[in-house]
Amino acid sequence: MQPASPSGRQQKSAPPLVRTQEDAPRQRTGTVLDVRDLSVEYVTEGGSVLAVDQVNFSLDSGEFVAVVGESGCGKSTMLFAVAQLLAPPARVTSGSVMFRGRNLVGLTDKSLIAIRWKDLSVVMQSAMNALNPVKSIGAQFKDAMRAHGVRSNAEIGDRSAEVLKMVGIDPVHLKSYPHQLSGGMRQRSMIAMALLFTPELVIMDEPTSALDVVAQRSLMVQIKELQEQFGFAVIFVTHDMSLVSHFSDRLMVMYAGQVAEVGATRQLFDSPRHPYTEGLMEAFPSIRGPKVPLTGIGGSPPNLAKRVGGCWFAPRCAKVLDRCATERPPLYQVEGTQVRCFRHDGNVA
Repeated sequence: MQPASPSGRQQKSAPPLVRTQEDAPRQRTGTVLDVRDLSVEYVTEGGSVLAVDQVNFSLDSGEFVAVVGESGCGKSTMLFAVAQLLAPPARVTSGSVMFRGRNLVGLTDKSLIAIRWKDLSVVMQSAMNALNPVKSIGAQFKDAMRAHGVRSNAEIGDRSAEVLKMVGIDPVHLKSYPHQLSGGMRQRSMIAMALLFTPELVIMDEPTSALDVVAQRSLMVQIKELQEQFGFAVIFVTHDMSLVSHFSDRLMVMYAGQVAEVGATRQLFDSPRHPYTEGLMEAFPSIRGPKVPLTGIGGSPPNLAKRVGGCWFAPRCAKVLDRCATERPPLYQVEGTQVRCFRHDGNVA
């Protein structure tokens, strides 16, 4: 029997904001996201810059995919295109972003608002810039919940306190303003906000870049624990290869707006096949094992406004072939991974 309202009508109980841990595995299966031939251009006075070039990947329920690469390789642009958060002069020029069978590309703002936070959340790189500096954390949580039809102040208060506890923050900080929190607490608050409705997909754009190494690991452990508890999928964009080595299921390496290599994280770390991936692996130190000189990658990332006829990585590649200067390599299937390198076409000695 539903309780009666003061007007005498029976009130319908609101649907639960959170799926229980027991329900999550049954309700969250299959492919959450399927990106096909996604391209993004920046239209400038000097011409168009192709920042994302026909990217393809899919994401299953509960999967953690990390996207890595140097600054300017198209990681964040690709992420913003997936979340449909691009602003002029950027625009999607081709491809589709299928979220649970629905193409997000071309949806109206009204349709996207209904999806964001509830089904798909985004955690920005800088929480200080993403959070409203003149509103308390609790007030910003309330705005997000009311935008999706939650009107009960008691329900909003209970849920806000619950998600803050999830990320290890005392609910007393619902009254705090962003500048009153440490960098780590601000990032955790953003993650808590992203989980208000327990979405199916959480997209994270370098959420640990402003944190020290101890805070980075603590936050990564927290993210992984929450993901395992609630079963949401994660796209995690970073430039730090070592950060995701123990947390992601698959690793996507991007260079010049293209996928250079993608496969199981452990497999890519153990046996990278693209020369660029190898260079990234050799560019960060290890705290265990014998001392190994850091070699890095010579040269600089290419100017995407100046299109080249061959492989984008050829000018910096130590294993370059003659054909790399004139032909563009496709993605080759190699033992469960995809590699954009002519050395894996089966015809190279």
